[in-house]
Amino acid sequence: QVRLAESGGGLVHAGGSLQLSCASSTPIVGIMGWHRQAPGKERELVAGIASGGRATYGESVKGRFTISIDNTRNTVYLQMNNLKPEDTAVYYCNLRQDPFDIMHWGQGTQVTVSS
Repeated sequence: QVRLAESGGGLVHAGGSLQLSCASSTPIVGIMGWHRQAPGKERELVAGIASGGRATYGESVKGRFTISIDNTRNTVYLQMNNLKPEDTAVYYCNLRQDPFDIMHWGQGTQVTVSS
């Protein structure tokens, strides 16, 4: 069973920065990243990265967020800069594990951006 341990959420003013971390209990084989869900909204992709380093981003965070991977630590990082109030959400780490695209989810971490 894969376990994902998230850390780094919190409260920040608009324009500020936060870094989220997600550590997998197993080597990352597949695509690991973050989704988020705000109250009353559907869960949406924030960013994902393959073990080889190829990254994808949701449109609303391009140019502000950067995802990176440390395969030696089985950990993915999400650096969030220039945060906006609309970034407020619960951020969920997820791993889409090869070879059968099995999805694993973390418990979520709250990010709140005040205006």
